[in-house]
Amino acid sequence: MCQKKELLIVFVSFLVPFCTSTDTISFNQSLKDGDLLISSGKSFVLGFFGNSPGKRYLGIWYKNVPEQTVVWVANRDNPVNGTSGILTIDSTGNLVLLDAKTKVSAWRTNASSARKRADSYTAKLRDSGNLVLFQDSKMDVIKWQSFDHPTNTLLPSMKYGIDKRTGLNRFLTSWKSLNDPGMGEYRYTMELNGTPQVFLYKNSSRIWRTGSWTGHGWSGVPEMSQRFIFNLSYVDNDTEVSLTYGIRDASIISRMVLNESGFLNRLTWQESEQKWVQFWSAPKDPCDNYEHCGAFSNCNLFNLVEFECSCLPGYKPKLSRQWYLRDGSHGCMRKKDKKVCNKGEGFFTLSHVKIPDTGAAQMNKSMGFKECEELCLKNCSCTAYASANISAGESGCITWYGELRDIKQYANGAQDFYVRVSASDLAQRSKNSNSHNRKRMIVILVGSAAAIILAISSAYCVVINQKRNDRNRSNSLASYAGMVENKPAEISIFDLSTITDATDNFSDANKLGEGGFGRVYRGHLTDGQVIAVKRLSVTSGQGTEEFKNEVTLIARLQHRNLVRLLGCCVQRGEKMLVYEYMPNKSLDRFIFDKTEGSLLDWGKRFEIIHGIARGVLYLHQDSRLRIIHRDLKASNILLDASMQPKISDFGMARIFGGNQSEANTNRVVGTYGYMSPEYAMVGHFSTKSDVFSFGVLCLEIITGRKNSSHNDQEKSQHVVGYVWDSWKDEKALDVVDPLLRDSYEACEVLRCIHISLLCVQPFTNDRPTMSEVVFMLCNETNLPSPKQPNLIFRSENQNSVNEMSTSTLYGRYQYLF
Repeated sequence: MCQKKELLIVFVSFLVPFCTSTDTISFNQSLKDGDLLISSGKSFVLGFFGNSPGKRYLGIWYKNVPEQTVVWVANRDNPVNGTSGILTIDSTGNLVLLDAKTKVSAWRTNASSARKRADSYTAKLRDSGNLVLFQDSKMDVIKWQSFDHPTNTLLPSMKYGIDKRTGLNRFLTSWKSLNDPGMGEYRYTMELNGTPQVFLYKNSSRIWRTGSWTGHGWSGVPEMSQRFIFNLSYVDNDTEVSLTYGIRDASIISRMVLNESGFLNRLTWQESEQKWVQFWSAPKDPCDNYEHCGAFSNCNLFNLVEFECSCLPGYKPKLSRQWYLRDGSHGCMRKKDKKVCNKGEGFFTLSHVKIPDTGAAQMNKSMGFKECEELCLKNCSCTAYASANISAGESGCITWYGELRDIKQYANGAQDFYVRVSASDLAQRSKNSNSHNRKRMIVILVGSAAAIILAISSAYCVVINQKRNDRNRSNSLASYAGMVENKPAEISIFDLSTITDATDNFSDANKLGEGGFGRVYRGHLTDGQVIAVKRLSVTSGQGTEEFKNEVTLIARLQHRNLVRLLGCCVQRGEKMLVYEYMPNKSLDRFIFDKTEGSLLDWGKRFEIIHGIARGVLYLHQDSRLRIIHRDLKASNILLDASMQPKISDFGMARIFGGNQSEANTNRVVGTYGYMSPEYAMVGHFSTKSDVFSFGVLCLEIITGRKNSSHNDQEKSQHVVGYVWDSWKDEKALDVVDPLLRDSYEACEVLRCIHISLLCVQPFTNDRPTMSEVVFMLCNETNLPSPKQPNLIFRSENQNSVNEMSTSTLYGRYQYLF
């Protein structure tokens, strides 16, 4: 729909208080539209809300959060038409929401009658946000409470889970959209089959699983073991299975929300910034997708060179062709020659994993861990086992007797899992493990995460020692060599002769392009694989730090919208990086060329914009460390065979710790025209610097213009200023690349232009985060008005800046006041 929608934002100050701001409503009272119940501690409000008088809802929201944030809705699928809604307690003692005009009930509690006089019933809004209906005036006996009927939000002290006595299942359901609280298509619900687990559903399809309870938390949510601000209370007995969380610091406002896009978000209110800040989110990555790798497989994002899906020991891909094409959904099957029944078999340990779906597993809480192993070993149908509780050693027993599904590997946390293997597999795994330990390549951490450097494998170090007389070469490698245990990811070491042969001695015919630190060549390995080789200049003396930075960064990252590093070569003064080959080269080749640009219709351009946004979001939020790219531009976006975008060139990227989001530098790197003003002028960079670059890049994709235009018929102007002039004159569609003709929907293009202008706001606080950008791209929602850019970039060389002090940049910008 192209029609703009108003956001569901109503401020409490606009509403008329109910009587004397009471927190209760009795039998002889009513709450009308415009009246409020306010909890005694002034934490929550109950009243009517809605984006227009036409649709009004009864709900609960925070009292002290300026932007109304609704946490519970009564009549979510049955809005009152206009402001005629009235909340009362009827003659049966139930809370009832009536439409005064039609006299029709829009919602009621439907709690069973205890045959009490109706005038003894009282409803109270507690300071926890719980609306409670008591059947006695002393408020001792609860007849009904809103906490038993959550909508999309879980609050502190609020249970979710199942009451085994009554069958009550407390679960979350998303809103239909940002301004429609009706029941959406996503559901977060607990299931008790086998062992308790919580699933995220989209309609009837499972899309994420928490894993079973480990004693510390869900096995698929290892962050739960680090309870910085929360207290967790998990109950699993004959009467209920439930989880409740509390806040250690009562001054912290926190909630967990299942949003309209199907993401479960833990949010805290940031008073200083006056906004909700995401503390945790799920699903995070492809391995979170339920059964992403099918049966009998492990999903491991740290396996960065190979496919993230790997078969369990003793198993092989069920459909080898699909597996080769990186589609693991069909899973794995037992190798035909591997018999695992009373033939000396044993168990192979997978550490730090979300254990498989336990829906069909069996659990014995009282059994010892050793007994659990023996139980599984004696039963030929038992495929694996694990401890039921790891909070105090390992106790209890979970056993599987069929397919093992939805396993995910973590760097730490989660729990150990033991899969049944044949005697031959057990021996082979032991042999491979010993061999692997002798030949490890290791990434070592020196000081902070930003000082990560590359360490070359011990096997390669032998080559160095054999050629000690080559002083230049040994000096060059001295800063790279090293060994540390437990390397997180492994990349290949290519010999110089292999690279030379693959590229036909770096022939011009194989040259793909040239950047700030050297050239890129296409190559063919002897096994037929096509590669791209980034060869840093031997004579420039530049790029050493960038080389280290790129290897250590990109080797630890895995996302469909990031280019994949295959390996490196450091030999005879050469420093080279080997990547997967992108047959369609870089994005600038298409959008700035009239012939090639015609191949990208609007649908494909929108996919590229969305893909880039997802890739940057991964860097900023979902990767293990927060990463700022600092050089997002069209030439650094590569396109694979299906025109999917891949972010490349991480030589200038910076790693931040989980809580760090900004820094200052005197060494400004990046590309003129894409740099945010605060970074270019004073050396201050943050995730919002990448947001600015993303906004410029989006405008280039939409307009087909480079960020600095040199057209004799018009004033040379940065693309931001060009688009802004048309936007303020309400002629935004005039900037669209003529090559797109009629291939686009006007509302979708306008939304992308609008989002891009928000990204290039002059002040960082006005720019959205990348998570907000992704949401805005995928949802028709009201957007704030962009402010006028206060500067434009004059035409400059568009190559990346190797190193520039901030004091030399001021003359390159012109203020527009």
